[in-house]
Amino acid sequence: MTHFERVLDVASAVTARARAYRGFASLKKSSVSHFVPNPHDPRHKDEKVDVASLDHILRIDATARTCVAEPGVTFSELVKATLTHGLAPRMVPELETITIGGAVAGCAVESMAFRHGGFHDSCIEYEIVTGAGDIVRCSRKHDAELFEMMHGSYGTLGILTELTFELIEVQPFVRMEYRTFETWRDFRAAMREAAADADLDFIDAIAHSRDCFVLCLGRFVSTAPTVSSYRGTSIYYRSTVALREDWLTTYDYFFRYDRDCHWTSQTLPLMGTRWGRRLFGGLLLGSTNLLEWSERLRPLFKLQKRPPVVTDLFIPDERADELYEWYEREIAFYPLWIVPYRMAERYPWLRADHASAGMYIDFAIYGAPNPDMSPVLEQKTKELGGIKTLIGQNHYDERTFWQIYDRRHYDRIKRRMDPKNLFRGLYEKLVHAKTRSAPSSSSVTECCP
Repeated sequence: MTHFERVLDVASAVTARARAYRGFASLKKSSVSHFVPNPHDPRHKDEKVDVASLDHILRIDATARTCVAEPGVTFSELVKATLTHGLAPRMVPELETITIGGAVAGCAVESMAFRHGGFHDSCIEYEIVTGAGDIVRCSRKHDAELFEMMHGSYGTLGILTELTFELIEVQPFVRMEYRTFETWRDFRAAMREAAADADLDFIDAIAHSRDCFVLCLGRFVSTAPTVSSYRGTSIYYRSTVALREDWLTTYDYFFRYDRDCHWTSQTLPLMGTRWGRRLFGGLLLGSTNLLEWSERLRPLFKLQKRPPVVTDLFIPDERADELYEWYEREIAFYPLWIVPYRMAERYPWLRADHASAGMYIDFAIYGAPNPDMSPVLEQKTKELGGIKTLIGQNHYDERTFWQIYDRRHYDRIKRRMDPKNLFRGLYEKLVHAKTRSAPSSSSVTECCP
């Protein structure tokens, strides 16, 4: 079956559901979902549009350094294919089964983001099936408004069916350097200095405790004296404290956090021990296993009042010190992943009076106990002019939500792309999944301050 035939099948299915509207539709994919598992999510009962066949790499042009692929391609598959040409995507999220469509629809971040921003920043053109079943194309030059709004829309504007994006030249190995600091101030000064270093390819950091900050700096290299692997009993994030330098293959560097989903696997009995990992790691470890077990155990998770916090808080660089000082005083959960992220231009789905372009610092909190933490984190992030990713628990009231996100802009594209609201609106999908009606101009006026 050709790409066109696969897309036509998806468009036909959407057209049929739009004509005989019986409720919301969501997607049936070939890979695991990287939304934080939510046992109460009403999308579990939605009619499904099957997009599982859209998982092909269509073309790699090594001369132009571009790739054309379908949205269900995972970054693991993509990196394996592009590395044979000495190339890689400009930004590779840290978990193997994140898909390229998911990285555009959501807000992926990794250690190349200090220079390249998000994966969507490398994209050139999209093909989309609308909520009416039409097939449209957009790019930075043609229908730029739609193109820019697809990032961060979380699948509410249409179904991505094809992406064209840029690649960069890479080397077979990555040399890592780990610099440890005892104070936040010294660490921050070193991170700023590193972000200005043109020779660095990767920057991220781990705050292991309130007096142990490790700055992780990486460079592509052609050879390595030795190569470490973190796919067995060794745990990557712990190595950043134990080592001064390290070498990994480029593939293993990109997915160095996958085995333990950063450190969330440490909540499982025995997964912090070598013998436990040797005996049960194949069954339990790795992002795919962990997410699949979360889905299987969904009925049990309904008994939790609030699941652990899994969230990324993007804070403007100039206010990152305020966030950390507050975090250390009020929350102090460690490890804490810290990643500089460059927003070259303000994303159009953000309100101009809330966010602006520039460097942001991502504070990624993975696995913190959550008695009442999620709403407090939201409030603090908004106060500092930041943006919280929406893949986990969200508690915004509608007025507050649309003080961050640009409702007028969003609704204009939503009415055009999904007039029957087949895919839900942004707020109702990610915060309050009950409203059925399509967006209207009157609702825009009522909810925008």
